[in-house]
Amino acid sequence: MPDDPFLADCRARLGFDLLANTWNPVVLRALRDGPRRHGELRELIGGIRSKVLTETLRRLHVNGLVDRHSADGPSPRPEYRLTELGRSFLAPIEAVGGWAFEHGDEVMAARDAALPPEPLS
Repeated sequence: MPDDPFLADCRARLGFDLLANTWNPVVLRALRDGPRRHGELRELIGGIRSKVLTETLRRLHVNGLVDRHSADGPSPRPEYRLTELGRSFLAPIEAVGGWAFEHGDEVMAARDAALPPEPLS
């Protein structure tokens, strides 16, 4: 079946792979309101190490979802912004996020139910 999204060479896998990395959707969503510098992104996102953010931005750039632009000036610091392709990926991210908000309590309850009981002290 050529359109099976679970085959390794199927194009649908690209989207699943991009969503699978926890930081990809977070960084893309953080860029939705306009360009930001590395430090601004770290502050806005919170809980992300500088190295991880750099790797994520590089991965998103290589995949054509983010542009890196250095502003002119005495100390040019690069800004990152969504490409049109990156902007088009916000809809699936919002859909998954909406699902998580709607069903997150159910998922957490299922996780809790699957955990073995803690031993009594």
